[in-house]
Amino acid sequence: MKEVLQHFRNFMSSGGRAQQNLRQYKKRIAIAGQGLLGRDLSRLQEEPEGRFQVIDFFSGSGGMSSGFFALKKLIPGSFEILGGCDINEEAAQSYSRNFGAPVAVKDIRKLLDANELNDFLKSVRYDPRRPLVVIGCAPCQGFTSHRKKDWDNRDSRNDLISVLARVATQLKPVCVVMENVPEVFSNKYEKYYQDAKGIFESVGYVVHQKVYNMASFGVPQERFRLLSVAMKKDFLLPEELFEQPEFLTVRDAIGDLPPIVPGEAYLRDAYHVSARHKPGTIEVIKAVPKNGGNRPPGIGPKCLDRVKGFTDVYGRLSWDKPSITITQYARNPASGRYVHPEQDRGLSVREAARLQSFPDEFIFVGKFDSMFKQIGEAVPPKFSCAVAASVFVELLSPPPDKEQRKMQSHYTVRPVSNSYASMVAGVKSSMNT
Repeated sequence: MKEVLQHFRNFMSSGGRAQQNLRQYKKRIAIAGQGLLGRDLSRLQEEPEGRFQVIDFFSGSGGMSSGFFALKKLIPGSFEILGGCDINEEAAQSYSRNFGAPVAVKDIRKLLDANELNDFLKSVRYDPRRPLVVIGCAPCQGFTSHRKKDWDNRDSRNDLISVLARVATQLKPVCVVMENVPEVFSNKYEKYYQDAKGIFESVGYVVHQKVYNMASFGVPQERFRLLSVAMKKDFLLPEELFEQPEFLTVRDAIGDLPPIVPGEAYLRDAYHVSARHKPGTIEVIKAVPKNGGNRPPGIGPKCLDRVKGFTDVYGRLSWDKPSITITQYARNPASGRYVHPEQDRGLSVREAARLQSFPDEFIFVGKFDSMFKQIGEAVPPKFSCAVAASVFVELLSPPPDKEQRKMQSHYTVRPVSNSYASMVAGVKSSMNT
């Protein structure tokens, strides 16, 4: 790996003329970047000015920025995190604590105003003379298949993808990275995605998208997400790093953590604390078989036996499989399969963070529920390392030739159904057989 990094450093110092063979290093750079997640965060901003500036809209606590930050450490002079914009104040504080960069706490819609946008750009010290990468992971709650209320009504959050496109194109970035739930590319919600894609294409961007399983990037979790990338030239998307037999498991992620009492933090780790469950909740959990068991019929709220589709509620995680998707509700055993494989409690903040691939060094600001929200809504940092490595290599490479394009001919090009949830369920089922 030292030879690879030296190759890139020489490449950067020589002026960085496009080379065809850089793509062969993409996977190795991604994995090496994952190894630097969380290390020397306080010193990273002392590194040389990055070739590519990075601004993170809907930045949250910084899951997507983590990969670009790690790559900055791996290859000095690659990226420079300028800052972010998010409506959640505590998430913004977490971002600043981890990356030493400012975050504007405001609705991105305000940046459609030229004066507001200029003020924001000044606050993050944006330099229009240098190339820019824009990250924008808009809220997914309006699209998610888990949405229960007002299912048939329009959700105002769904327009934020187009708002991002309108703001981003004003900045003329060399690359835009977007991540969201697969539902955004279903027949039901495709219009919102196509509106944003059309904005980019109308000013000369090439847009590619694909649905990925985060487990294939070393995240110990079955989490399917749509990645969409726009550049002013043709390019390739990230390549998966691992196949199913190599997927990390719940045991790999949290198996070394000490037992805790519900509601009481571990003395040496304030983040290793779960909810303080009610006695009735504890009794339900105790009845669930260890290591992947489901709630037995007749145990817990009666409504769960009258309605189909709640088999995961109060279920335990399996030690030797990836976790189910970690959401902001992963603190609550009544919200899904979020019970510890052996201990009679829900997940701790530390466990949820590890299942999302956050390093232990990462700082979350806020109270218990806020930390779970920041974790559940984040892009897993290990995945973001692969995205950052791919963006970096593609920006420095010429457009792919015909043979390289064939290797990635499986891009998602059209929605497959009214909902991706059924498709994802089928994929998970095949993985567990």
